[in-house]
Parts: sequence; structure tokens; C-alpha cells
Amino acid sequence: MNIDYNVVWYLLVGILLIGYAILDGFDLGVGALHLFSKGDYNRRILLNSIGPVWDGNEVWLITAGGALFAAFPDVYATAFSGFYIPFILLLMALIFRAVSIEFRSKEESPRWRKSWDISFSIGSIVAALLFGIAIGNIIIGFKIGPQKEYQGTFLDLITPYTVFTGIFNLIMFTMHGAIYLYLKTGGELQFQVKKWIRRIYPVFILSFIILTGVTLYLRPEMIANFSFGRVPTSDNPHNLVIQHQFWISIFAWLVVILNVLSILNISRSLSKDKPLQMFISSSCTIAALIVLFALGIFPNMMISDIAPAYNLDIYNASSTQYTLQNMLLVAALGMPFVLAYTSGIYWTYRGKTKLTESSY
Repeated sequence: MNIDYNVVWYLLVGILLIGYAILDGFDLGVGALHLFSKGDYNRRILLNSIGPVWDGNEVWLITAGGALFAAFPDVYATAFSGFYIPFILLLMALIFRAVSIEFRSKEESPRWRKSWDISFSIGSIVAALLFGIAIGNIIIGFKIGPQKEYQGTFLDLITPYTVFTGIFNLIMFTMHGAIYLYLKTGGELQFQVKKWIRRIYPVFILSFIILTGVTLYLRPEMIANFSFGRVPTSDNPHNLVIQHQFWISIFAWLVVILNVLSILNISRSLSKDKPLQMFISSSCTIAALIVLFALGIFPNMMISDIAPAYNLDIYNASSTQYTLQNMLLVAALGMPFVLAYTSGIYWTYRGKTKLTESSY
């Protein structure tokens, strides 16, 4: 049996990004909602709901970046050259979030705590927006030249479409964070969180419909892998896609169905007061959207709006087969430990959030 290691690593990087989006997504959502909570006690509850897990969640992003660097170095290099300023802004936002969490409760001064509250929320909002803007640029394409280098400017990355994808990502993470809080809080605060979810959910639905329509209008080729009768084209010569097109299309439509059902089940779970089921549905929604995005650009990883010949795909931007094969062995040995650690942390800190002497 021949294994296409390029496809395997495309899947692995995608899985790591899904893990990050689900886990750190609710972290960023909690941060975006932080200033809406009233009183020092409630804000401490919000911080401590993510306190034991936020740093471990961000490790998924570091791992995904390392996997991308090792498996697809040209994509990594082009991304960091094209998104250099956004990445610096993202790094600053994540640093301010981390510092805010650790420093907020070091002093009892209201001014001190309010300053760090603002820093925590702004850092979370900026990070969520930047992630969405990056995804928007990958979908719509940006100026990649023949030498696999970004040939545009920072302002070229900021367009109405990419800004809207950033706003949509912020809305999605905010809803996901509110659902997580509904799972972790109780009493009057949980009642307030339920109101937040009811307000955010229709905004998410509306923005999701608009973004889907605009994306298909601007990039109709995003649904190419959903077609059962697709034929080879000059910009997609890889036999793997054509040989397995039927099964890829079947999988793609199953993901579409999963996406719709998971979105609808959020509302159903809220009405039936089933927070865990609602959180699982929200997580499935995020996972399905990332999978649909990955299927939409596959086998490309970065799309050039200069010429299709300059696209970076899983073949022309990858490491050697020897490297991919050996790294897969390392990943197979290391991933169980990552999953075991993550599962252990969430199991240890399951249940409602309570403040103790060691709380933030």
C-alpha cells in the first residue's frame, strides 16, 4: 500500500489547527466577553474558568507551527514573510493576554485590575480578528510570486473580505467562549451567560450565511472538491485528487451536513439546558468549518492571486519524502502524550469553576 505522506501531513497540520481553534477559541471568546461581566468576583470566575488550561491550549498552535515548518517549509517561509506584521501583532496580543491573566490579581487596586481587564479583552479580540484575517487571505489569495515570496504590502492583506472573515471569526470564538462559560459557571452568572449566547447565536448564523455566500461568489472554485464529476485541470494536475474524487466529494458533503446539524443543535441544546451537548456542538461547528476550508483549497495550501502556477500546494512546498516519513514516526510516538496530557488536565479541572486561595 502506497502512502501519500504529503496528504498525511496536510491532515495532521489540519488536526492540530482544529485542536487549537477549539481549545484556544473558547479562551479568546472568554477574553472578548470579559469586560461584559460585572464585578470583580464574576471577572475572576471568568479568568479561572480558563486558568488551568489556557497555556496548554496555546501549545497546540506552537505544535502546528512546528509541524508546518518541518513538513511544508516553503509555506511556512511564505506565510511569515507575507504575514510578518500581523504575526508580530498577534504575538503581542497573546503576550498581553498571558501577562494580564497572571498580573491582574497581584494587586487589589481597582484601577490596577481594570487596566489588566482591558488588556486581556483587547488582546483576545485582536488575536481572534487576526486569525480570521489570515484565513481570509488564504481563501481569497494574495500576491505570491514565482520565487514563492510575498510581493505585496501589509495594506494589501486588509480588504473588506478579509476584515469580514476576521469579524466572523471573532463572533464564532465569542459564541464558543460563552458556551464554555455556560458549562463552567452557575447561579446568576450562568443566567447572564445564557443571555449572551442568545444574543450572539443569531448574529453568528447571519454572518455565517453572508460569509458563505460572499466566499462562493468571489471564489467559486472553493467547491471544486465537492463535485463528483471533477476532471484534471492545469492548476490541479495531481492524480490523487482525481483518482479519489468520488470519496473526497462524499466526505465533503458529510462534513456540510455535520456542520448544519451541529449549528442547529446549539440552539436545541440551549433550549433544553444541556451545556455539555451545546459545547460539543460548538466544537463540531468549528472543526467542520476548518475541514470545509481545507477541502476548499486542497491540494493547495496558499493561493496566489498573480497566477495559479505560483500556488503553493502539498507537493511543491513540502519537505522530502524521507523527511515526511521519519517525522510521521516521531508524531506517532509523541501525539499520544499530548492527547493524554490534555485529557488529564480537563478531567482534573472538570465541573463548575470555584475560587480558592490559589485562584487568579
